[in-house]
Amino acid sequence: MAKNKAAAVFLTGLFFPIVALAGEADVLAVDVRPEGDGRYTFSATVQHADTGWDHYADAFEVLGPDGQSLGVRTLHHPHVNEQPFTRSLSGVEVPDGVTEVTVRAHDSVDGYGGATVTVKLPDRPGS
Repeated sequence: MAKNKAAAVFLTGLFFPIVALAGEADVLAVDVRPEGDGRYTFSATVQHADTGWDHYADAFEVLGPDGQSLGVRTLHHPHVNEQPFTRSLSGVEVPDGVTEVTVRAHDSVDGYGGATVTVKLPDRPGS
């Protein structure tokens, strides 16, 4: 009986989707550059144990202090051999009075939930 149980556990491990091992996507760092007219470029460094098309970091999002989405950068493919990686999102319009934002990453299985980074915005040109 113990042999059958051990075999069942082993076989379950073989067929359990490997995507569960990749965990959540984390934002490690964010660089912010003002563009003018209340717009900014955000360069986010994201880390995730991408396993391929079944489980990969597929976006990052810039959030205002009230949780409102200010912009999303979709990541169209896995970065299995490029970890961590940095991608940019330009033209993000930030409302007047907002002095900091939070950037979070999304993955294709777990959604949002990994480490986030909150950054203070540089002064707007002309302020």
